[in-house]
Amino acid sequence: MNHGRAIRIGIGGGTGSGKTTLSLQLKEKLVDYRVALFHMDKYYKSVRPKAKAPFTNTVFEDFNHPDAVNIQRLTDEIEQAARCGDHDVIVIEGFLLYQFEDLRNSLDLKLFVDCPADERMLRRNRRFMEKGHREESVIQEYLQLVRYRHDQYVEPTRWHADLVMNGSLEGKLGCAVVMDWIQARIQDSRKRR
Repeated sequence: MNHGRAIRIGIGGGTGSGKTTLSLQLKEKLVDYRVALFHMDKYYKSVRPKAKAPFTNTVFEDFNHPDAVNIQRLTDEIEQAARCGDHDVIVIEGFLLYQFEDLRNSLDLKLFVDCPADERMLRRNRRFMEKGHREESVIQEYLQLVRYRHDQYVEPTRWHADLVMNGSLEGKLGCAVVMDWIQARIQDSRKRR
């Protein structure tokens, strides 16, 4: 049974930085609480904007622009989850998360997962190739557009974060710190009721 307003946690950071991994670790460790998990990449619009790569003028379907996200559907579903009162924690993860001011301002804890660009690129390429995309097209899209969008829309949002976490390490300390914060916040909320 929920004992108050669900704690809202945002996880931002570049593509391949470890956002999804962190969100799943938190959900797994919060086994004693009811957790709703939202992945922004499940909320792309059916028609995404097109973009020309800065130097080659190659046209790509632009998944890396805020206009590609159906933010209304995402926020509606988050608010519905919050209103139902069945959750202690709501986790939202996505590389464009902090681009949306209203959503950003609704969060109780904002995390940014940082990771070197080459490592993020390798992880992203592996993930897309596992889904059946050709290696050359995945690499070209990253080099011609994705890295520029990261500098434009993702990297500047790290300054909205309350905590920047290392997505390059396998260590569990960052997750443990966040877990301690969540549990203390829930306990404090229950004491005040």
